[in-house]
Amino acid sequence: MADESSNLDHRWTNLRASMMKTFGKKPDLNAILFLIGIQELGKGISDFTKEEKQDLMHIATCKVFSLSGFYELERVDEEGWPHYRSVKAIPFTNLKDQERMLKWHILEYFDRADEI
Repeated sequence: MADESSNLDHRWTNLRASMMKTFGKKPDLNAILFLIGIQELGKGISDFTKEEKQDLMHIATCKVFSLSGFYELERVDEEGWPHYRSVKAIPFTNLKDQERMLKWHILEYFDRADEI
């Protein structure tokens, strides 16, 4: 478990460092979720309202957790926004575990994007 944990931390640090080269600053977890949300919306960068930014982070969370079957894409609305539905409960025990699971899924998301 310790090796798995240190591997996750190492991969997470590398992802953030890679993004720093691209964006000029090292993004935190929320910034990475926001970027994934923008990617999944597929409309590029624009001026998003505070509510839209929260929606983008929700889209990202659903997308990355869909990789393990916790969510599935239900539909895309007339404005192009994806809507997900929960398929099974995410087994969180505490905030630290929740964050680690989210990081793992984000890394998986980027790993799969690299395969395309």
